[in-house]
Amino acid sequence: MMNISEVAKKTGLTAKSIRLYEDKGLIKPPLRSDNGYRTYQQTHIDDLLLIARCKRVGFSLDECKAMINLANDPQRQSMAVKERAQQKLEQVTKKLQELQLVQQQLQEWVNECPGDENSECPIIEDLKGHCCHCNTES
Repeated sequence: MMNISEVAKKTGLTAKSIRLYEDKGLIKPPLRSDNGYRTYQQTHIDDLLLIARCKRVGFSLDECKAMINLANDPQRQSMAVKERAQQKLEQVTKKLQELQLVQQQLQEWVNECPGDENSECPIIEDLKGHCCHCNTES
């Protein structure tokens, strides 16, 4: 049996996060000691580590809950776990592509802007919808 500060130390989570995961139903409520303090078992540690690792790779709380349910289901099939990981991989891949487009746009702006003391700025012109390379609006 461990208290919340020991669990926080073992999992790298804050006590606030641990209580949140309990409130959201991601982990089973811990037992209460006679003085009312939460007491945690190894199963809580295991579930909290799973949640922390899922969060690090971008899973939402609902997705974490689904992974906890799969992890604690002795009848689970690995294909169900793989499917969730595959879905997350696809989301991350799409987000990376979007971020690469953002990076390219920012790089273009930085390259085009003289960054001097003059007020003329191709970044502002482009943000206003004015074409930097021609004298017409895009």
